[in-house]
Amino acid sequence: MTVPVINAAVAAPQNLAAAAVPAANGHWVHNLDPIALDLGFFQIRWYSLAYLAGIILGYLYLLRLIGQPGAPMARRHADDFVFYVTLGIILGGRLGYVLFYQPAFYFANPLKILQIWDGGMSFHGGLIGSTLAVLYLARRNKLSFLRVGDYAAFCGPFGLFFGRIANFVNGELWGRPSDVAWAVRFESGGIDVPRHPSQLYEAAMEGLLLFAVMWVLFWFTRARYKPGMLAGVFILGYAVSRFLVEYFRMPDEHLVWVAERTGLSMGQWLTVPMLLLGLYLIVTSRRRDPVMAPGQDVIAQPPPLAEEVTGTA
Repeated sequence: MTVPVINAAVAAPQNLAAAAVPAANGHWVHNLDPIALDLGFFQIRWYSLAYLAGIILGYLYLLRLIGQPGAPMARRHADDFVFYVTLGIILGGRLGYVLFYQPAFYFANPLKILQIWDGGMSFHGGLIGSTLAVLYLARRNKLSFLRVGDYAAFCGPFGLFFGRIANFVNGELWGRPSDVAWAVRFESGGIDVPRHPSQLYEAAMEGLLLFAVMWVLFWFTRARYKPGMLAGVFILGYAVSRFLVEYFRMPDEHLVWVAERTGLSMGQWLTVPMLLLGLYLIVTSRRRDPVMAPGQDVIAQPPPLAEEVTGTA
């Protein structure tokens, strides 16, 4: 089995080609259609449905969270939240891709910036856009930015999971050559070269695993009463997941030079500020006081521990 070397983030294209593993009969050939519905005059792509599913499920789960004691916002705020954050994700994600990944191309072809149906979205840009949306919502309604951010962070894993599944269906952002039993041969990556399905690795780590960690922290600990804690866990969890998966994922062809010169891929460099920010929010959350939830006259307090209820030690 081909194991990525952790101290060498990305090899040069010629080295990657040399390391390519001959296709084995047991490796599945990717043949999924990126178009979910084709009416001739109108097409619906899986990528669009992934965005829609992530937003809807994230919103529904957010409603469940704010129904619990000590929530930092009301239902009316959640309804506004969906609109602002969706706008932030789309604008931020697109502009982030333009600025972080292909600025020269898009500055030379500015009209193509509007063609988001051709692909090209950055999670880091989407995170910045959604953060600004949360900040605007909190300022407008005099809510706690950090506590709203804690609850908003739960929407992230839904979008990341479905987004990475859509990347796999589209046959894009595939991984490095490998001979593992579950390797996939992508037509766009060379039909004779089995590769890591790195999109699925990201879906599992950034989506399922990260949500599971946050779910435990929300429902079984006092993390939701520590402003910034859950947002910090989400940011740190994503950064660690993305940093690790980059060792299995092929870099964009036009950004290989970044790894050649620095030892880290562009995706890894963009996670460094997130690592620091996530750690900062988690460490400092213990020093922040709980914030009053809408409609309450006292500071929201966590439910009593089991021993406080039963009187047992």
